[in-house]
Amino acid sequence: MTDIQLIDVTVHVDETLDADAHQQLEADLRDQPGVVSVRAPGNTPHLFIVTYNPDAIQPQAILRTVTHGHRHAELIGM
Repeated sequence: MTDIQLIDVTVHVDETLDADAHQQLEADLRDQPGVVSVRAPGNTPHLFIVTYNPDAIQPQAILRTVTHGHRHAELIGM
């Protein structure tokens, strides 16, 4: 059995997202190959904690998913 390494990265979105945009971004992130989970703590709506398999996706690809909709964002906690 092969061990899968999982890593968390936090993405900070500069813009304030309405509920629909927030849900859509979570879904877009979950759709990426290698992304295992996405958490967005309710008390910090600008932060998304993404758990991913680094053998399947790189953090910059996660960031591109977030910024694709003309959002501004940064990776933190790498």
